[in-house]
Amino acid sequence: MIRIENKLKMGSKCSTIQLADTDIEEIEKETGFSASQVKRLYSRFSSLDKENNAFLKRCDLMRIPELAINPLAERIVESFFVQHSIDGVEEGINFRQFVAVLARFRRQEGHKPHPLNTSEDKLEYAFKMYDIDNMKKITKENLCYILSFMVGTNKSNDQLIAIADRTMLEADLNKDGFIDFREFKQALERTDFQSKMSIRFLD
Repeated sequence: MIRIENKLKMGSKCSTIQLADTDIEEIEKETGFSASQVKRLYSRFSSLDKENNAFLKRCDLMRIPELAINPLAERIVESFFVQHSIDGVEEGINFRQFVAVLARFRRQEGHKPHPLNTSEDKLEYAFKMYDIDNMKKITKENLCYILSFMVGTNKSNDQLIAIADRTMLEADLNKDGFIDFREFKQALERTDFQSKMSIRFLD
């Protein structure tokens, strides 16, 4: 473990933790972010950590304005978390875990994407957003659930079901009643999913 993770686990206050050069260098290699981007993200992480816990809870992430207005906010926030607790405290993510998730939304640059930022990884991340039950397949019910968040009251329940039926018809290639990752990948590769799953991070 490098110094930052040890400090986080020992419960040091986030505002007092300084990122050492070695920490920044390792995070650069792990995520593909530049040193200046890591520092900016650390500043944002610290501002979200209102209680100075050195980790973020779900409610902390929901304070991000751009995220709070997203209809899929709960699913996005859930994607940040792993099933563990920190020293018996409610589930939270430390800075390293926070940055690792954000790395998946970096714009691809050059001919060799970073391992956390490949097209395959972006697709897997998107697939998990729909795979509500974590069964490695998307059901019609999953689609209806996600669609209900995305369109709100703009569509009736019958309209949502019709959209889900049409999506299943087009994407479920082997007609087994589910969309697996291979089918999901084929469907999205025909769209501009790269731009939809990319964020420009300032230096």
